[in-house]
Amino acid sequence: MQEIIIDSSNENRRFDKFLKIYFQNATSGFIYKMLRKKNITLNGKKDSGSSLLKQGDVINVYFSDDTFNKMRGLNTSQNEFDYYKGIDYKLDVIYEDDDIIACNKPAGLLSQKSKDNDISINEYIVSYLIKEKGYSLEEYRTFHPSVSNRLDYNTTGVILAAKTLKGQQNLSHALKYHELEKYYICICVGVIKEEMTLSAQLSKDTDNNKVTISDKRDGNITTKIYPIRSNSHISLLKIQLLTGKTHQIRAHLAHIGHPIIGDMKYGNKEVNELYRQKYGIITQALHSYTTYYDNKKITAPLPGALQRLIEEEYGNVEL
Repeated sequence: MQEIIIDSSNENRRFDKFLKIYFQNATSGFIYKMLRKKNITLNGKKDSGSSLLKQGDVINVYFSDDTFNKMRGLNTSQNEFDYYKGIDYKLDVIYEDDDIIACNKPAGLLSQKSKDNDISINEYIVSYLIKEKGYSLEEYRTFHPSVSNRLDYNTTGVILAAKTLKGQQNLSHALKYHELEKYYICICVGVIKEEMTLSAQLSKDTDNNKVTISDKRDGNITTKIYPIRSNSHISLLKIQLLTGKTHQIRAHLAHIGHPIIGDMKYGNKEVNELYRQKYGIITQALHSYTTYYDNKKITAPLPGALQRLIEEEYGNVEL
């Protein structure tokens, strides 16, 4: 018999979900069968798996040592842990507490990997937690830290990740119920001087990784635009996302005739080349600048090229 004592990192997790993570090589059918047969009990009693775990709860597992180790997939977890431990991470941490971490994502880095051999900021965060914060193999086996919001490959700025189950639940709740305020800074082509709230319909072309926008009063995206400064040819904007869809800001601004400078997918090639030569803008001038979460203001410094462009065109500007 093996005994598992629940600590604070797994509090409020459903019992069956904990078991599916803990016994990563076990099928759902196997786990529920073991629960029915009382080969897995919670606090000495039979449980369907629907109970929410509390700190100090005791799980008893009546498996042979071989079955226990096989169902846990210990070698797999060890290999993954060693992989993360070996990553040479580059991470700009701008906020951290016991449950979440916020980083300033650079351009040219995925938020999460889409293929097995990709490296994303998610891998960097796990590596950082292992190397710098003492994140243990046992912690990794029951919870995998992961990013909660995504930024495009070449969009920079604030990205949030959960370090614990509590952090994941809190971030998921904030995103679901729009309690996470996100503001972006961008520079677009043309003059925008009036505040606007725009609604439209966004449709995604997965094959080409591109979206299209069509005008619709009650569409599936809402973008709020706050002009900061403008001159005869470009505008500096603060953007608030009231919804969060793939390429929303980039495609929405392009749709109304104001593409973001440096945007190679939705932008103006001639304008992009001009600002590449003048200021070194080689990716979209779009930065996730400030996020308000749980009464905290989390701000990511602007990348150098975007900062230079703003200073040269507008001088000292309060963002």
